[in-house]
Amino acid sequence: MAVKIRLKRMGAKKSPFYRIVVADARSPRDGRSIETIGTYNPVSQPAEVKINEELALKWLQDGAKPSDTVRNLFSNEGIMEKFHNAKHSK
Repeated sequence: MAVKIRLKRMGAKKSPFYRIVVADARSPRDGRSIETIGTYNPVSQPAEVKINEELALKWLQDGAKPSDTVRNLFSNEGIMEKFHNAKHSK
């Protein structure tokens, strides 16, 4: 089963709010997800990002592939660097 870490759109029309979820790659964008690992609110100034770092690293180590936007959010939070260091320090 191919697993992806991606955004799930919530919120009203014209005011998006996203949950960062782990989902099967075949499921629809707003469909069933395996686990919620964070939130992203692009409307607030500055954009508000909350990520459970332990869960994100666990899923990355288990082979989940982040989408481009989620990869950028993880990079800004320093999660991709920690994952890279943990992967190459073995």
